[in-house]
Amino acid sequence: MGARKKLRAEKLKEAKGQTAIASLIGSSIAPRKMRLVADLIRGVEVNKALNILQHNAKDASTSLEKLLRSAIANWEAKNEGKSIEEETLVVKTIEVGGGAMLKRIQAAPQGRAHRVRKRSNHVTIVVDGAK
Repeated sequence: MGARKKLRAEKLKEAKGQTAIASLIGSSIAPRKMRLVADLIRGVEVNKALNILQHNAKDASTSLEKLLRSAIANWEAKNEGKSIEEETLVVKTIEVGGGAMLKRIQAAPQGRAHRVRKRSNHVTIVVDGAK
């Protein structure tokens, strides 16, 4: 029974070695705008995703491109013996969640005030290598 546990642990360790995670916390772009770009690259191969982000006009694409490059670098650091050209890396998951909100006041007609909510977000990207 102990040998079976070791075998299961080795398989789990090998599976975790194929994935790399990168996260961006407190980005000043609204989560709704970030999700529009994140949906474009979810489930896409990494080189194609980088190409999509480079040619996208939205501001969110620049920060997602940096984050994706960070996840690729994390994968390379985890898998020192493997070459990135031989592996097929895929954006397995990308999650955009709401972050802290700055609440400001803007002047409105007749002496009133309106609340302005400046939203931020947190992004987590998981890159998975599979042959």
